[in-house]
Amino acid sequence: MATNAGLKPPRGGQASDADPESAAAGRRPGPWPPRIEPLPPDHGHNPKVLKSWARRTGYKSTVSGETAASSNSDVEISNADSSLPKPLSQLRPKGAEKATVPANVPKGNPKSKATNVVSVDAPSALRPPAGADRKAPEPDQQVGAHQIRMEPHRGSKDSQADMLSQSLDTEDVLYARQSHMKYEIRENPGIVPLVFYGLQHYLSIIGSIILIPLVIVPAMGGSDEDTARVVSTVLLITGLATLMHTFLGSRLPLIQGPSFVYLAPALAIINSKEFQSISTDRFKHTMRELQGAIIISSGFQVLLGYSGLMSVLLRLVNPVVVTPTIAAVGLAFFTYGFPVVGSCVEIGIPQILVVVFFALYMRKISVFGHRIFQVYAVPLGLGIVWAYAFLLTEAGAYNYKGCSVHVPSSNIISEECRRHVFTMMHCRTDASVAMKTAAWFRFPYPFQWGIPSFHWRTACLMIVASIVATVDSVGSYHASSLLVAARAPTPGVVSRAIGLEGLTSTLAGIWGIGTGASTLTENVHTIAVTKMGSRRAVEFGACVLILMSLVGKIGAFIASIPQVIVAGVLCIMWTMLTAFGLSNLRYSETGSSRNVIIVGLSLFLSLSVPVYFQHYAAGALPATVASYFQPYTVAAHGPIQTGIEGLDFLLNTVLSMHMVIAFLVAFVLDNTVPGSRHERGTYVWSKPRAARREPAVVKDYSLPPRLAKFFSWARWVGL
Repeated sequence: MATNAGLKPPRGGQASDADPESAAAGRRPGPWPPRIEPLPPDHGHNPKVLKSWARRTGYKSTVSGETAASSNSDVEISNADSSLPKPLSQLRPKGAEKATVPANVPKGNPKSKATNVVSVDAPSALRPPAGADRKAPEPDQQVGAHQIRMEPHRGSKDSQADMLSQSLDTEDVLYARQSHMKYEIRENPGIVPLVFYGLQHYLSIIGSIILIPLVIVPAMGGSDEDTARVVSTVLLITGLATLMHTFLGSRLPLIQGPSFVYLAPALAIINSKEFQSISTDRFKHTMRELQGAIIISSGFQVLLGYSGLMSVLLRLVNPVVVTPTIAAVGLAFFTYGFPVVGSCVEIGIPQILVVVFFALYMRKISVFGHRIFQVYAVPLGLGIVWAYAFLLTEAGAYNYKGCSVHVPSSNIISEECRRHVFTMMHCRTDASVAMKTAAWFRFPYPFQWGIPSFHWRTACLMIVASIVATVDSVGSYHASSLLVAARAPTPGVVSRAIGLEGLTSTLAGIWGIGTGASTLTENVHTIAVTKMGSRRAVEFGACVLILMSLVGKIGAFIASIPQVIVAGVLCIMWTMLTAFGLSNLRYSETGSSRNVIIVGLSLFLSLSVPVYFQHYAAGALPATVASYFQPYTVAAHGPIQTGIEGLDFLLNTVLSMHMVIAFLVAFVLDNTVPGSRHERGTYVWSKPRAARREPAVVKDYSLPPRLAKFFSWARWVGL
């Protein structure tokens, strides 16, 4: 029979430290977060009883009224405890006993008395110790009310918060565990699958890795050979940064590489009057300026991570902030996308259509059990359209009598050739001479472009970009951990990872790739689609990239991709980046008017405010600046004119960047407009004490033993 007395848990000691949801020592706790299933129809389900429990766990019932506001003072245990998901009952510690609580009255007769008793599994951490005092129920806690109220656990805040903190909404669980991963973070798939999945991981996001140099190097006035060298350097830095992150960072299977977050400030520096006016060797002068700015901004990121300040920032960065910030990064480049595609529509439009057709219409077609069209949509589409463009070129579609694509425009005398030079430059696949001029083997070395230049205005601009990159990485860490790891990382692990991102960006600045290195957001989608979360596969692919960077012809081959094809692929990549940013909103209450207004206002202002700065007193563009780069020339004519040239450059440029406006608006509103933790969707990070007690979490995130001893004094950057 069920007792009608309130059960009071212990106030401290080891019992309070026990984590009832952790697995037995050395075993992975299985799919996490657990799947939350609704009660069977024959169970009496009273949504009013579960309000407090729903608030603490993030549980959203299908019963109307479940998500109403509730008190956070007490934990109510009723017949609803029998609805705890099955994985929890299977994961109870050894020695767990059966506790009986009275069942709720069926919905059809709410006034009738309860006569039946339902038995539920009670974890040992919730059982009172032997001889514990039993308090008689108060009038509102009688058995007839079918409810036993327990006072909150006062012994260990870490244990209490971590016990149910990892539960997510049903929709999130379906995303996080669409089906079990083929290989999780610490699993070794074997040699053959290791090679296959390692290469697959990088091929699926090849566009994010190689396309940035194809945009910025020509904008800097670099030659085809310069583009090939930067591409090879990008491959080297991506491989090194990824290896460092999997060994010393968050240890999640995330690829580190050139980030689109740094592209907008890089273009602003490239198109400033100072560098547009350089007549000789403009590429190297501009690259050295970018190197110096990235090195200083990466030092700021190192300080933010390894000092522990990142743990403070994590309390203020939530999905409602991440969503518009990352979405604005993708939306910011609309002036480049289709305007460049339109320069050769017979190639650019098919490029977009082929990738969309593969990624959407053929995404469920499997070949030998692999959805190759969904995973390889970008590389397959790029290869097919590139071959199509090659056939057009060889068939003479762009041959004009007496005209050569390799003659500089300034040396063309024939008026007929001047009229066709634009088409030839954008449509022909033999416009690049990189394959002819590049060496077979070349080692990218530090300071290959010269000694970096350091100026405070460009450094501050890149520091702002590094803050946005940090926000981007926080969302990627949380989303990827739900897919491959036992639990989300602790704030210390996130801090350590951000600090390491600063170090990898320092390498990017020293070698000179034009941008900083950060977590590639698209990587999370690749993990979800391929079901490959093995750390070893990502490390193997990183080693392959390092070897590829030594072969100069590989970089030259990539550099020879026609610009119109690059623009077509970027239209898809930036679309995916926008979509990934918006998908972060699923961790919050998506139907909340508070969240909808904050995200909508942030996105609208992120598009509208920069237009004001970009069009303010805009005059004729210099002949060297393409029209699609006009948004990045705002420093010369922006509305802020303080008389200090460097300050004018910084303020006008920062306030004309879409991602900065989105971040500022969302950050201020989300942290000032009232809203519960559940409504805001506050990211749930593992509690340090509970994480150190769980062997699976320790193995997922802890540093190698020798390094762990070195960092044992700095708890704020580890478990």
